[in-house]
Amino acid sequence: MPESPADNRTDTSSAAPATPYRVLARKYRPDTFAGLIGQEALVTTLTNALRAGRVAHAFLLTGVRGVGKTTTARIIARALNCIGPDGTGGPTPEPCGVCENCRAIAEDRHVDVLEMDAASRTGVDDIRELIEGVRYRPTLARTKVYIIDEVHMLSRNAFNALLKTLEEPPEHVKFVFATTETRKVPVTVLSRCQRFDLRRVDQETLAGHLRSIAEQEKVAIAEGTLGLIARAADGSVRDALSLLDQAIAHGGEAIDEAHVRGMLGLADRTAVFDLLDAALRGDIRAALDHQAEQHAAGADPALVVEDLLALVHWLTRITVVPETADEPGIPEAERVRGRDMATRLPVAELSRAWQILLKGLAEVRGAPDPHQALEMLLIRFAYTARLPTPAEALKASPGGPAKPAPAAPVPAATPAAAPYAQSIQRDAPPAAAPSGAGPASFQAVVDLAGERGELMLTGHLVNDVHLVRFEPGRIELGAGAHAPADLARRLARFLEAETGHDWSVVLSEALGAPTLREQGEAADADRRAEAARHPFVQAVMETFPGAKLAEVRPIHVPDASADTEKEDPADDSVNGDQVNGDRGDNHHRPPDFSDPI
Repeated sequence: MPESPADNRTDTSSAAPATPYRVLARKYRPDTFAGLIGQEALVTTLTNALRAGRVAHAFLLTGVRGVGKTTTARIIARALNCIGPDGTGGPTPEPCGVCENCRAIAEDRHVDVLEMDAASRTGVDDIRELIEGVRYRPTLARTKVYIIDEVHMLSRNAFNALLKTLEEPPEHVKFVFATTETRKVPVTVLSRCQRFDLRRVDQETLAGHLRSIAEQEKVAIAEGTLGLIARAADGSVRDALSLLDQAIAHGGEAIDEAHVRGMLGLADRTAVFDLLDAALRGDIRAALDHQAEQHAAGADPALVVEDLLALVHWLTRITVVPETADEPGIPEAERVRGRDMATRLPVAELSRAWQILLKGLAEVRGAPDPHQALEMLLIRFAYTARLPTPAEALKASPGGPAKPAPAAPVPAATPAAAPYAQSIQRDAPPAAAPSGAGPASFQAVVDLAGERGELMLTGHLVNDVHLVRFEPGRIELGAGAHAPADLARRLARFLEAETGHDWSVVLSEALGAPTLREQGEAADADRRAEAARHPFVQAVMETFPGAKLAEVRPIHVPDASADTEKEDPADDSVNGDQVNGDRGDNHHRPPDFSDPI
């Protein structure tokens, strides 16, 4: 006769319990494929394989902790070895649970179902011992099943020793591997196994499973509390059952949301809304007061930041896809308030809030005093919430496009919060840079970047791009092999900041002109060749064997109208270029290559 759920409950009226208490994660462990939740694809595939007699010789079960990898391996072993209540059955996707093989496997005492923990037995000697037993036929069962948990912990030599047996095992042997780190399993092992990825169980399914167990345990638990536990479990059924076990011990037979929040160190959901609303309004005092209340209630600072991140993500989704607010499982109060906040918050401000909180989460986790770190994060968050976005600041700059004046400007120094929506027209089309409002050539763009100290940008523009087309407000470039992927965006942002107008920088597949570096090298080569052909240079080279033409530099010819001195009839110049030399006096003037030697 199967035991009732109350059979395992501790009897507080007696001196000792009649039976040892079993935790919920073990008590409600599935023993058939039908009991697995959230793994429909795996259940369907294995059920059809067992019915058709097309069972693989090796399986690899992957997934996060607590989703049922080891449980599935044991169910496979039972399905392969079940003989039915009358002892005449064969492999079946629905093990009877009453035959000797089913009961022995469920109690971890079957001699032909060997379970090995690779985390503690990682060496090649352990695998050799396992392989030695493969050649012997099962003692009692129909199929000998080897279950290796955390298989990724095996050493490289252990994996190599297993390969040949894994590829061609005897007909009476099946292997079932379980792991949370698939990337650490060699490809040679993966290719020999039929792989199943066990998914995280979604919150709605997990909450329903917890509700069913709570009813069997005769525990009254609020609907919102089940959602809290399911969210904290993060898709792990075992973690959810462990948390439910803890909640029952904490709150008794009537569990409310306050008990679970206190147990998990979570902030109240309404308080999270209030905290985020105050921070986004720039109301620092209110934000710190809300945080102080949560700290006094026992909320963990890191979890408070995680709740704020989750709320910002949800508000962003509502802003982009309004139907998100109508998803099932969301309380009506949160739905109404979330829609109200989403209508006042542009995506740019939500994205900035996400980045600030995400960076602040690492600070809170690593700080000596997480509460102080959270307060500093909220202060920084509240101040930055009043600042305009980069696009708004650019449009509001003196050189930017005109915008309507705000109806009621708020001084930046006042602690009073500005409204979420700024008065700047966000949807106005970008204004192209007018002629004369910035660099007039690509070379002028490079010179401007150099003057502003943008050395990396200047280097990429000189060495890694080919100019295809240039016009005020628009540059078309061909990217070289070493050009960074974000070069076009960086150049556009630089020009917009310098000129106060929008610039379009696009990458083209066209070949374009040579790079500025290539053009400079070609011009230098032409100057050298022209200088080397001059009779004076040739005469110097012949007079001084081994001499080399070191450098050819352009000279600046003075304006004839401003020159009051008489021109030297032996002016040493050719095409504005200069060759290093000394005429013997105190003036270093270039020789005139145009005169005969």
